[in-house]
Amino acid sequence: MINIGLSAEVRKKVVERLNNLLANEYVLYTKTLKFHWNIKGPFFDALHKLFNDQYEQLLGFADDIAERSRALGADTIGSLKEFLEHTTLKEHPGKNPSYEKMIAELLADHQTIIRQIRVDADDTQEWHDMGTNNFLLNLLEKHEKTAWMLRAHLEE
Repeated sequence: MINIGLSAEVRKKVVERLNNLLANEYVLYTKTLKFHWNIKGPFFDALHKLFNDQYEQLLGFADDIAERSRALGADTIGSLKEFLEHTTLKEHPGKNPSYEKMIAELLADHQTIIRQIRVDADDTQEWHDMGTNNFLLNLLEKHEKTAWMLRAHLEE
């Protein structure tokens, strides 16, 4: 029924990658939201707003990734258990670090996702899935900009 120029095998491999990316985006969304709720210190107002903007953006990324999987004909993961099974990011329950460590942790997670997207983009190009490749490259640019903004808060 799906006749978009990609074999079922290729679509399956791409969706596996998208599910892993979706899990990482959702875990990072949750972590950013937690930091938004628990930020304190001299830069409270600015970081509270920054984290708000970032978690809203991440939720949009997650939605776009899930919809890309659906466009390829697959169901998508969507439970917290599935996200935790597929993520490569680490959570630290019960801990609310200093604002500097919050920024550093979010930066590290964005950089992990950036590295993941680079590998996935190379593979989707090799598999001739140019739609997903283009999607990933656009997402890559957005994560790189966010990483730069976080890094700027840590530079002197």
